[in-house]
Amino acid sequence: MSEPLLVVDDLHVTFQIRGGRALRAVDGVSFAVRAGETVGIVGESGSGKSVTALAILGLLPSRGVTTSGSILLNGQQLLGASEHDMQDVRGRRAAMVFQDPMTSLNPVLTVGRQLTETITRHLGVKREAARDRAAELLDRVGIPEPRQRLKNYPHQLSGGMRQRVMIAIALASDPALIIADEPTTALDVTIQAQVLELLREVVRESNTALVMITHDLGVIAGICESVNVMYSGRIVESNERHHLFASPRHHYTRGLLASVPRLDGAQGRLVPIPGSPSDVIAWSDGCAFAPRCPAASDACRGQAPELVISPEGGTLRCVQPAPLGMPVWSGR
Repeated sequence: MSEPLLVVDDLHVTFQIRGGRALRAVDGVSFAVRAGETVGIVGESGSGKSVTALAILGLLPSRGVTTSGSILLNGQQLLGASEHDMQDVRGRRAAMVFQDPMTSLNPVLTVGRQLTETITRHLGVKREAARDRAAELLDRVGIPEPRQRLKNYPHQLSGGMRQRVMIAIALASDPALIIADEPTTALDVTIQAQVLELLREVVRESNTALVMITHDLGVIAGICESVNVMYSGRIVESNERHHLFASPRHHYTRGLLASVPRLDGAQGRLVPIPGSPSDVIAWSDGCAFAPRCPAASDACRGQAPELVISPEGGTLRCVQPAPLGMPVWSGR
């Protein structure tokens, strides 16, 4: 297999909050992505997914935030790189599709201005060539009458079209890596499918590495080759997609799957995970998921479980994992 394009190793992100307390949002996360591969990061809100993505591209605030570990993009260390160096990385070698295009796009600049700005900054072409490239990108992402749309402002486009513009901006300089942070949030099911198909085409045609961040396991099932499940800042289970969906071992993964509706009706009623993501204990006191876990015991408290290689070839952080082949968690 080819060498990984992106290697995140033992990433820690800590926020200093009022009162002198420290909040560790990302706690020892490690994963790798190869060219042409799509890797998913899934978890509830507050699990640390988006903070991981922002750390990779150096978009976290400089004050009150401490990061450590290693982030290698084609062998270049991004963690600790200067802002000047990161400006050359962002957009040119790595790009991000944010989850809310209405707040990510500048409301007072036309779509064409925002696209051509990226193109001229990273490709060094003249204005007319940049507009041609911008129209070509809008056409590629499925926006009709692309030259006319270059004159539109974000509020003049639908939610699905705005998200396509965000993807076009990400593709402007043919980056080797794209990070998509909840790219289908607030879109209806039909538009979601179109956006995911567009991302699949980008990976297939350009051999781009894609990191898909979402809380939707349906999105993960449709686009990712491998999956990392995060909870309270740590990866608790990772595996190739088919193995993870066929036989999830961590009880949090099983809870996420049990809460997904099925068209065949085989599952019956949906089973929510008890409690909320705020119902956690510190990893130093045991498994953070223990207060919500139906299989928790005294062995789950007192010492944090290590991330170990599972028999299926993935990794698992659980003292008492579910047996292989056990039906998805019913909540009882």
